[in-house]
Amino acid sequence: MSDPTEQSQEQSQRDNHSVVKAAGVIGIATFSSRILGFIRDMVLARLFGATPAADAFFVAFRIPSLLRELFAEGSMSAAFIPVFTEYHQLRSRKEAWELASAAFTTLLTLVTLVTLLGIAAAPWLVQALAPGFQASPEKLALTTLLTRVMFPYLLFISLAAIAMGVLNSVRAFAAPAYAALFLNIFIIGCALLLSPRLEEPIIGVAIGVVAGGAAQFAMQLPSLKLRGFLFGWRFEPGHPGVKRIGQLMVPSLLGMSVTQINLTVSTILASFIAGAPTYLFYGMRLIQFPLGIFGVALAMAILPTLSAQAARGALEELRTTLGFGLRMIVFIMLPAMLGLIFLRTPIVHLFFEHGTFTAHDTAETALAVLCYAVGLWAFGGVRIIVAAFYSLQDTTTPAISAAVAVTANIAFSLLLMAPLGASGLALATALAAMVNGGILVAVLNRRLGGVEWGSVGRSALRVMIACTPLVAACLWGAGAQVWSRPGEWAAKSVMLAVAIGLSLSGYLGVHALLRSEELDLLWGMVKRKLGRMARG
Repeated sequence: MSDPTEQSQEQSQRDNHSVVKAAGVIGIATFSSRILGFIRDMVLARLFGATPAADAFFVAFRIPSLLRELFAEGSMSAAFIPVFTEYHQLRSRKEAWELASAAFTTLLTLVTLVTLLGIAAAPWLVQALAPGFQASPEKLALTTLLTRVMFPYLLFISLAAIAMGVLNSVRAFAAPAYAALFLNIFIIGCALLLSPRLEEPIIGVAIGVVAGGAAQFAMQLPSLKLRGFLFGWRFEPGHPGVKRIGQLMVPSLLGMSVTQINLTVSTILASFIAGAPTYLFYGMRLIQFPLGIFGVALAMAILPTLSAQAARGALEELRTTLGFGLRMIVFIMLPAMLGLIFLRTPIVHLFFEHGTFTAHDTAETALAVLCYAVGLWAFGGVRIIVAAFYSLQDTTTPAISAAVAVTANIAFSLLLMAPLGASGLALATALAAMVNGGILVAVLNRRLGGVEWGSVGRSALRVMIACTPLVAACLWGAGAQVWSRPGEWAAKSVMLAVAIGLSLSGYLGVHALLRSEELDLLWGMVKRKLGRMARG
């Protein structure tokens, strides 16, 4: 008879492999989406720069983005996946389908009402979100129009989020991950093909946002049908599972969306500084590249595993999986943070400084990147820790912590925006994430009776040692003379690629010499994938 400890270790290893495999699928899809996102941002920067139209668009897009976090991808996913996973694992397939359909119908009804109310209340929402725009009636009117055009995006992205929740719960990650590509495809297409035909070109981009959200939902329907979970119409707001989702969702409205709320606070204050909404948007876009590919992907992949472990009461396995998730965050986010800090100006210059986007815009955006980047590890770590709370069906603790973090963000913003401008708002958001992460770690550590902090600490030490050649390569690349000369875009592209390549090679090389467990796991999965491809 096998040792229960050995069985637990084997199960933890299988869970870790499952998490990494799922995170890999999501990460590859997200990487593709981020590349398209960069192309999208380059197109928008060239066409609109940091003009009043661009400021109006980014402020208008903040409203459905915040509500998306509140009602869709944030609280809905966090509340829905643990409950649906419990139904899927412990009850019949029919009961799980009935829960999914009831939740879908309830969400569709509620978000349709919210969308209609949002369209009607757009003038007041814009005035609340961008009080600084009142000095420019034309900008205020354009922002209101764009808000109304884009509000239906909330409806489609909410439906896409619940479809993603069902598919992720049954370990189907590819379809929802790749569906996200269509948002950027439609925005790029409309910016290039529709915008030039309109009297106000920026409206074409807003139309692309809505069309992309609709496509993101539609692309997941075949996968739902294949797995027998295509939604039916079941208006049962009193369904026990729906009621439990609602109970979990109410406090998580704040807990899961703390980053979006902090960004919204920054948007309100940035409306008083010309160009600041655009600088903060592009700065956060660069931060979201590693955060979305690795941090968010890992959090999405780990939540179903943590939920399954919590459902069967396997807290030791849950602690091991959580420790593994934190180690992977450190392994990925710390080098990404340093790379963005030292290569921030070349990256912004190369990707965005074209057309109406000026050298001054590059300097301001790069400073925002620096201030956001210092908190990249906290942005990623909070995602993992919050997933652990939600797997335990505790949404109250993250909500309380988030409230403290939002208060801290407001205080930091008011303190830093006067001396630092837009970059002060970015730094405030990063500091608030650190406050949030510190509170959550302290509470979760006590709740679980400890996490594998020894292994996390050893992993962090290896990462810091491995970052030495990475920093050297980044400093070399950022200091090259080519960046001081106008044009020469091909040479600059080569220089940035070489600097990133040397940084990555040096970082992974040191990990290989140190026999890093994280690298061994990733490399083992790559070799198995290549082996299957060779046999196929």
